[in-house]
Amino acid sequence: MDSGPMDGATSAGAQGNPDATRKGEAIRREMFGAEVTDRQIAQSNRFTRPMQDVVSRYCFGETWSRDGLTRRERSLATLAVLCALGRSHELRVHVQGAISNGATPLQIREVLLHAMVYCGVPLGVDAIRNAAEVLAGMGVDLDGDLEATSGTAGTR
Repeated sequence: MDSGPMDGATSAGAQGNPDATRKGEAIRREMFGAEVTDRQIAQSNRFTRPMQDVVSRYCFGETWSRDGLTRRERSLATLAVLCALGRSHELRVHVQGAISNGATPLQIREVLLHAMVYCGVPLGVDAIRNAAEVLAGMGVDLDGDLEATSGTAGTR
């Protein structure tokens, strides 16, 4: 039985546009840290490697690198969509990315409250609880100045 092009060590997607893949991996490193990104890529196997290639090339190399929105704006939009989809794990990851991209805890809270009105209170409550846990784990004082940010990539 032919295993197809996605069975090998490198997917057709990564071969199709290596510049977009490299650009995407660089953006992932800036947003989530080199250690996390490199570990995810290094730990991929024949089954999961094509998924990593799609994430690097399409999500980050071709979408996150587009003009028209800053990375901060893309992060906030992503949080709203993940809230609406109920994707708590990915939301938690992207809260960290949003901070790296220059979003403030106040902006994160407000976009999640805004999404809550349109996607439903249970999804919004879950998103805000997850965001609060991640922010607290990052050392953010949730009773302090929520407009402060330590992110640096938001102006790109």
